[in-house]
Amino acid sequence: RQIAAFTPARLSILDASEFHLYEIDLELDERFPEIERRAVLADIRDAGRIRRIFADEAPELVFHAAALKHVPVVETHIEEGVLTNTIGTRVVADACRANNVSAMVLISTDKAVNPSSLMGATKRIAESYCQALDIVEGSKAGGTRFVTVRFGNVLGSTGSVVPLFQRQLARGGPLTVTHPDMTRFFMTVHEAVELVLEASVLGLGSDRRNGELYVLDMGEPIRIMDLARQMILLAGLEPEVDIRIEITRPRPGEKLFEEVLHDAEGVETTAYSGILRATPRTMEQVIIARALDELETVVRAGNRDEAITIVRRLVPEYRPTDEDQSYAASSR
Repeated sequence: RQIAAFTPARLSILDASEFHLYEIDLELDERFPEIERRAVLADIRDAGRIRRIFADEAPELVFHAAALKHVPVVETHIEEGVLTNTIGTRVVADACRANNVSAMVLISTDKAVNPSSLMGATKRIAESYCQALDIVEGSKAGGTRFVTVRFGNVLGSTGSVVPLFQRQLARGGPLTVTHPDMTRFFMTVHEAVELVLEASVLGLGSDRRNGELYVLDMGEPIRIMDLARQMILLAGLEPEVDIRIEITRPRPGEKLFEEVLHDAEGVETTAYSGILRATPRTMEQVIIARALDELETVVRAGNRDEAITIVRRLVPEYRPTDEDQSYAASSR
């Protein structure tokens, strides 16, 4: 919607969901009938189809937001998470490179920092691949730039905690919080998208360093318990009197708090308020490409253990929550 408001010469929207593609295409037709556009139903994991689409569309800018992003779902469906978040990102990035796209913007997540979940680890590998490509392409005149933008939770997005609390409130409660000390970073959809678009401008600037990534300043983390109480109060009700708050337990792969930066990533401000520039941690493109070939092979063969071994090799800081719990138990 925000891109359409800038009246691009042409807008191509691609989604694997027929229903969501139909919905947004219909809305754009109603709100921006003057913009030439095409709605494309496709799966980013289908390399042949993605290559053909990119050759036909010849985009100048690509915003890559496609991902499986719900931590417990990806913990259960490891193969799907790897194929979409990691291999799918590679497919899109390679298609950008092959078709002389000016820039690809990868939407990443704070869960990629010191990940405790497969979702976070797969997104960190996607970051690494795009950073490696940016170093290769950035050394060439007219090469494709790969811009990685990392941020936390978006209020009201699909699967976020706010719609969940709204549904639980409508049912009369209880509101479920997985841990009383759990915190998350939040920003609105509009603010997040606006900053992503600004980061894409920074990513095409002449003063950028190859392989760097951008981190959105999320402000202070919010306690989920406080958010639950506030939503009950905003509904004109009293927490623990009218609506109960129930503490459950952290789900597989879930951390008590998220981080937007790794300790090895130095950070500096940019010309845009709300966008920080992080020093890259990178690996050679040839090495990561070879590892992704291996990862795709074992995942498609259904070998989860080997897949996790490769993920650990690519993301040494990946530490599942069950390991954290085992360590905590052994250290008592």
